[in-house]
Amino acid sequence: MVRPDGDSSAEVELGKIIPVLMSGGAGTRLWPLSRRARPKQFHRLGGERSLIQDTALRLTGEMFARPVVICAAAHADLARAQLAEAGVPPAAILTEPAPRNTAAAAVAAAAFGAASDPDALMVLMHADNLVADVAALHRAIEAGREAAVAGDIVLLGLRPAGPATIYGYIRAEGEGPARKVASFVEKPDLETARRFVADPDYSWNGGMFLFRAGAFLDEARRLAPEVARAAEAGLAGAARHGDVVALGPAFLQAPSVAVDVAIMERTGRARVVEADIGWADVGNWRALWELSAKTERGDVMDGEVIAVDSSGCLARTDGPVVVLAGVEDLVVVVENGVVLVTRKDAPGAPRAAVEAVRKAGREDLL
Repeated sequence: MVRPDGDSSAEVELGKIIPVLMSGGAGTRLWPLSRRARPKQFHRLGGERSLIQDTALRLTGEMFARPVVICAAAHADLARAQLAEAGVPPAAILTEPAPRNTAAAAVAAAAFGAASDPDALMVLMHADNLVADVAALHRAIEAGREAAVAGDIVLLGLRPAGPATIYGYIRAEGEGPARKVASFVEKPDLETARRFVADPDYSWNGGMFLFRAGAFLDEARRLAPEVARAAEAGLAGAARHGDVVALGPAFLQAPSVAVDVAIMERTGRARVVEADIGWADVGNWRALWELSAKTERGDVMDGEVIAVDSSGCLARTDGPVVVLAGVEDLVVVVENGVVLVTRKDAPGAPRAAVEAVRKAGREDLL
């Protein structure tokens, strides 16, 4: 791949898949841990490394080139430092002047890859998810390679762990390792989700894509021309400093739309590969509690936490001692001068708290 400073003498890693780590979003459901200056992908959530570090590390090996990161300009130094610490320095960091949702980010990444090699394969992953079975992830990517080389856009269809109503679903049809996508269903009700889980044709849509850079770009130009024009113009007008490619102001003209809506639900080239990889979104405090190691009484504790007759709680602190006494099913988070206390069964409460803090004029806490 040509280096982002334009040095064409850089070695092209022929035949390797370029990982693209999409590192946007504020993660308000995990506030006050996740904030604008340091959203959840840059935090350690139950492991030794941050989520973005784990994402980069699971996309290493002979199959993969060095990763490309797309993130906010304010996070470029943090992304570089964390990936370097993990031993996976990025090949480039594309920075957005402002977030324009996943369609514009995906098109900008595809255009960046296609500028060096239109036939380069790219795998797009959100930087803030968990994957328990990395070997299964690699097998799923390999299973989709032939279809991606042929010009299809391959999604990794995640095997549902249960009848979740907070995720979108993909319905597949036909035979083979990369089956044709028949339809997308966005966040069904519980009864419908139960039917989907019992049907092997359905899988969760976790927003993981494998494609040939030029083929994806062609579909974007055809199906989402406004997004494609703005993203490509943003790349053409980018300021390049070392490994940072700062997308130009034209990028802001892109409609704010998800890649599923702009492209995937409209293309006839969508394929899906089954991926039983132990995926988790870690989208709220209850989800983190469910995924974390617990005490005998079901508490999850991180930092200086003392528990007395408590059960089913999640408590984490970056300094002050937290004491849980005679309480159940609470979330207590102390982070950078803010204390959040809420019920574990109220996943929307942190987002409401963010709005209340904003209305109180305390943008400094966000």
